[in-house]
Amino acid sequence: MIPRFARPEMAAIWEQENKYRTWLEVELLACEAQETLGVIPAGVTAKIRAVADFDVARIDAIEREVRHDVIAFLTNVGEHVGDDARHIHVGMTSSDVLDTAFAMQLRQAADMILAGLDRVLAALKKRALEHKDTLCVGRSHGIHGEPTTFGLKLAGHYTAFQRARRRMEQAREEISTVAISGAVGTFATIDPQVQAYVAKKLGMREEPISTQVIPRDRHAMFFAALGVVASSIENLATEIRHLQRTEVREAEEFFSAGQKGSSAMPHKRNPVLTENLTGLARLIRANVIPAMENVALWHERDISHSAVERVIAPDATILTDFALHRLAGVIENLLIYPARMKKNMESLKGLVFSQAALLALVEAGMSREAAYKTVQTQAMAVWDDLDGPDFKTRLQNDADVAKVLGAGGLDKVFDYSRYTRHVGTVIDAALGEDKRAAA
Repeated sequence: MIPRFARPEMAAIWEQENKYRTWLEVELLACEAQETLGVIPAGVTAKIRAVADFDVARIDAIEREVRHDVIAFLTNVGEHVGDDARHIHVGMTSSDVLDTAFAMQLRQAADMILAGLDRVLAALKKRALEHKDTLCVGRSHGIHGEPTTFGLKLAGHYTAFQRARRRMEQAREEISTVAISGAVGTFATIDPQVQAYVAKKLGMREEPISTQVIPRDRHAMFFAALGVVASSIENLATEIRHLQRTEVREAEEFFSAGQKGSSAMPHKRNPVLTENLTGLARLIRANVIPAMENVALWHERDISHSAVERVIAPDATILTDFALHRLAGVIENLLIYPARMKKNMESLKGLVFSQAALLALVEAGMSREAAYKTVQTQAMAVWDDLDGPDFKTRLQNDADVAKVLGAGGLDKVFDYSRYTRHVGTVIDAALGEDKRAAA
């Protein structure tokens, strides 16, 4: 992944240095287990561990000749270890090292992604509580619906990222498996206790049946979880982009001192970060299908999945990590304009109260069909002539409405408090702030 969209901490997981260091740890733990079983001489593992090392450039040079990365790695480690290198990799096959180490790297990546999700959740919770009672219009199909609060909007995204976090925890657990079972997974050349030992040392689970490789449905779930995280990122990014449109301008990305929005138009303040997040989400999701297609392998193993994973594992995890931290920054610094929200909400001159008017007429005895027709007739009159009388005035002047509701019957209809009376309870419950629920 290009440095522009990579945080160094996550990128380091996929550097050759960390990959080979992880391979080496798997090999050394296997040696420890073999030593306890008497397969290799007592004390040899400590001697190997004391001198075992590798050189990335040297491994690359060897691989150019032997055309096998694990053999190149073992050859180079052997150059550091000397004669005792013959005790490394005893009874193992390449996938024992590759798949176990790959699981370790994915688990490392998952931990960073979980930390990124935690930052997003903290930012959303803070801003949702801050704007718990900030009225704004709710939209369906992009058209004004009824009043809501900006805090409730953000709380909805908070619960989505809560679910994303739970999925990532499950994906981390799903991928945390060790397979050291030898060729075609029969343990013919290595005792199952080696696998058990390595798994315990790594804090991971044993793969029940590895068939020489860890089944790729595990990996498919992991990348699918990343894909859903990406979609949740895009969902919130798209909302912010819409709210930043000039005609709406209810919220916008922070615009720092010295920042410039356009090379041609000095007035521009563009939603560049959330547009970027939308694009990154597309890239992350693009890795899900190849992961799904990796599940179908020939017989006990093939390596059709290998090249795919060398690309999608770094790309998907690095991008997800980067996107989460970028999104958190957007939320933390988001500029929110309550006055503009109120102005937009009132721009249709009271039409947001149409359902309240409908219900009031029905409750007063008018049939729903008649009430709907009456309310819609007056609503469309407002819609077609926003320079004319407002919705409340038109309803007050309607003979059928006056007959049913009488004088002052509409006062309770045009009241914003009806839309916020339960919002606080809903938000507190969603954010874990409801003390009654906690009790």
